Amino acid sequence: MKKWFAVIGDPIEHSKSPAMHNAWFEEMSIDATYIPVHVSSENLESAVAGLKTLGASGWNITIPHKTAIIPYLDELDELADKMGAVNTVVRTKEGKLKGYNTDGVGFVRSLEEAVGKSHKNKPVLLIGAGGAARGIAFAMQQQGYTNLTIANRTVANAQAIVEEMGIGTAISLTEAEETLTDFGILVQMTSAGLATGNFSMPFSLERLTEGAIVADIVYNPLMTPFLQAAEEKGATVVTGLGMFVHQGAIAFEHWLSEYPNTNSMIAHLKVQLGGY
Repeated sequence: MKKWFAVIGDPIEHSKSPAMHNAWFEEMSIDATYIPVHVSSENLESAVAGLKTLGASGWNITIPHKTAIIPYLDELDELADKMGAVNTVVRTKEGKLKGYNTDGVGFVRSLEEAVGKSHKNKPVLLIGAGGAARGIAFAMQQQGYTNLTIANRTVANAQAIVEEMGIGTAISLTEAEETLTDFGILVQMTSAGLATGNFSMPFSLERLTEGAIVADIVYNPLMTPFLQAAEEKGATVVTGLGMFVHQGAIAFEHWLSEYPNTNSMIAHLKVQLGGY
């Protein structure tokens, strides 16, 4: 019987997940399909029931449902539970719905694919304290990055994540700008990267150390203004495309127990997004 998967969100038209997963199915000769489903917040509960009734083997969740979906699931993976957010649902053999979050681990894999695994002792500055920041902070801690500082406009939100992790420091964006020389890795996780004409940097990168590693989780555009500014200062930049592909690949593995080819997919999407 043919398996089918989906991604739900609002909006959903922009998602590149269907093209990515369907390309992997074809490449790996898997009899399955993956479709985008527009789901508004008021219809989330009935949408989850519908996906289950119609026999979906699993699905991804994007904005704005990553937290709201939790009450409609039967169980959560440990990391998803800690993060309070789910981006992947697996229908188990018993018919239960289990939630995972592959965003944070997907980011760490993409970072280490780009710069290797020898930077775990470097001081890391995480910029932002929203859902994405929370996921990446917990995943980096889990993967052995222990020197973490979270900078946010509202310091209390950063402090809440630090207290939950049991390690790290919370600072303001102003403090982050003033102490940039202290950090070897920067991760830009605010929604600023999504803006176009009215983009505003979280803070100036004037004090950025040459040779620092700077990542942005936004993948479209590949080179965000933040990454462009970092590159001009001599930093090694890591785009958000690798995170997008690896979070999808980890979801794929949860569903089908196989890890797809991420290198060819990153290369393919790079061309689609204008290359870099």
